[in-house]
Amino acid sequence: MRRHERRGVEVFSLSFLDAVCCGFGAIILLFVLNKMGEPIVLEQAQQDLQGLIARLEEELHEVRGETTQFERALRSREVQVSKERENVARLRGDLTDIQGRYKASTQLSEVQDTIAGRLVAAQQALTEEMKRLQAERVYRRPPEAPVGGIPVDSEYIIFIIDTSGSMQRFAWPAVQRKMKEVLDAYPKVKGLQIMNDEGVYMFSQYSGKWIPDTKARRQAIMNRLRGWNAFSNSSPVEGIEIAIRTYWRRDRRISLYVFGDEFTGDSIDRVLETVDHLNRPDQSGERKVRIHAVGFPTIFSQARYGEMTGIRFATLMRLLCERNGGAFVALNSLTP
Repeated sequence: MRRHERRGVEVFSLSFLDAVCCGFGAIILLFVLNKMGEPIVLEQAQQDLQGLIARLEEELHEVRGETTQFERALRSREVQVSKERENVARLRGDLTDIQGRYKASTQLSEVQDTIAGRLVAAQQALTEEMKRLQAERVYRRPPEAPVGGIPVDSEYIIFIIDTSGSMQRFAWPAVQRKMKEVLDAYPKVKGLQIMNDEGVYMFSQYSGKWIPDTKARRQAIMNRLRGWNAFSNSSPVEGIEIAIRTYWRRDRRISLYVFGDEFTGDSIDRVLETVDHLNRPDQSGERKVRIHAVGFPTIFSQARYGEMTGIRFATLMRLLCERNGGAFVALNSLTP
């Protein structure tokens, strides 16, 4: 029997090679497809990143702008606080000065009593014009009867009237009475003028001029006073300065009457220095503008008001009147 020969097994047959090639081809195809999609993903990621950077930069600019505004506001607040501290320090200095000058006076009434004693001793000095009027019996008041101790030797009169709310509400009838009393004390003068503590004229047509002294004009003044209501900051300083600057002359004898209840200004000493400069004395040492004042106790008669501004008014007026040849009358009551 013929023995058949065994055929050898071919390991790398065509079928095997086909399978291997297909596998490698698939891998290469996946690799190629993956590489082709990568640039698109990277480009999208780059765009997203740039957008995020732009938003962050915009937010950074906004934060920087807000920071700048906050810094400006902070600097403004610091400047405001510094000014307020200076104002407080100045007011404390004024308070200390007042307390030092009047340490012995514990009540306003004691100061008023002292002033009243000095007013009674005040002497009147009549000018040639007033003596002539007296000789003609136009001026009938006897020389031994002074008007509250106030000299009535002036030929021109200026009224500075506080028209603030406290004066209007509580003291206006008393203001009208005192105005009439002062006018009656001067039967005839060369000129009149009325303004409020801000320097606002009662009659604008006479701004910078003298009001003629006639019976009809005096009645018009009293009528206008009843309803006169001009803005006021409760400080007579402006009116006093305007009156002296406008009407001061070396050949005029002027009396300035201040009606008020408060002084809300910053410094008493500054006011005194300013008036000393404006109302300069002549060779004999006499000042041409006498400053008189009447204090109305509106602040002291109302419990809800502080008394400091009233005390400062009394202090300022007493010193101004003393330096400028006048008299300060502090009323104890607003009723007749």
